[in-house]
Amino acid sequence: MDDTTRTEIEAAVFRRLQDHFQRKPDVQNIDLMNLADFCRNCLSKWYLAEAEQRGVAMDYDAAREVIYGMPYGEYKAKHQEKASAEKITIFEEGEKRRAAEAAARGESH
Repeated sequence: MDDTTRTEIEAAVFRRLQDHFQRKPDVQNIDLMNLADFCRNCLSKWYLAEAEQRGVAMDYDAAREVIYGMPYGEYKAKHQEKASAEKITIFEEGEKRRAAEAAARGESH
């Protein structure tokens, strides 16, 4: 497979993932983080980092709007549910682990 075709396929897959997350607001970010170690906010940060590497002027709010399909505050008001204490505990344990893993790689979390 040539690089152009690979890039086109990867871009199409990303757009499908983006669309899927926008159609599934019932899937909460905390559940994604607890199960998969990434969520819509992670995708927003990755999107922003890649845009910045290519000299595209963008801020985190703009990147979030790309991923969420609307301003984050609007999405949060419409779709974010209060997380249970159990989910928050699992998330916090995961954050500690993710931070330790990032530090071991010499990255910031």
